[in-house]
Amino acid sequence: MPQKRRDIVQKTFRVGITLKGIDGALETIGGLWLWFIHPTAFNAIVSVLSKHEFKHSPQLLTAFHTLYASEALWYAHRRFASIYLLSHGLTKVILVIALWMNSLWAYPLTIFVFGGFSVYQIYRFSFTHSIPMLILTIFDLAVIYLTWLQWRDEKERRTKSSE
Repeated sequence: MPQKRRDIVQKTFRVGITLKGIDGALETIGGLWLWFIHPTAFNAIVSVLSKHEFKHSPQLLTAFHTLYASEALWYAHRRFASIYLLSHGLTKVILVIALWMNSLWAYPLTIFVFGGFSVYQIYRFSFTHSIPMLILTIFDLAVIYLTWLQWRDEKERRTKSSE
């Protein structure tokens, strides 16, 4: 690969993994927040954030309050969401740090993990048809491709330097 193209790929790769790291950090914070927040506070926050929607649909507000009236249900959902966000977020953060440190083992693991995330997102997209989910999946696939290119270049560079 020509040096100019290699530099562009490397810079784009660094931007991509940095964004994934920020996303992972935000997911980790969200997971911690869900773990420690009380259901009443959560309901109040969601009510404030969804006030506009609830104003247009009183049935939605009633359904919301009914759904979260059961604390057992709340705790089960909250724990699952918290563990999901924490594991997803911490995985991204650890992989991004390892990639920034040029740890060779992190490249194939990142491809595998982000590939798994992408498969799950495509599965979810088949139900939700969420455009943001589709955009996130395309971004993840681009990061996977850039990771593969960077991994190939890093292995080549290390081979040349050891000769």
